[in-house]
Amino acid sequence: MGRRKGVMSNQLKEELAKELGFYDVVKKSGWGAIRSKDAGNMVKRAIEMAQQQLSK
Repeated sequence: MGRRKGVMSNQLKEELAKELGFYDVVKKSGWGAIRSKDAGNMVKRAIEMAQQQLSK
């Protein structure tokens, strides 16, 4: 089974990683090195941001 293409832009992912405090790991070792908890928090934050945009 192949990997799916990501929905989030790289810019958004980097912005969220900086906000959540694990961007240094991404810069050093790439996206594959982040913890699953961090990835989940990133998705959760992206959903929160989208909901805020929809409510405006």
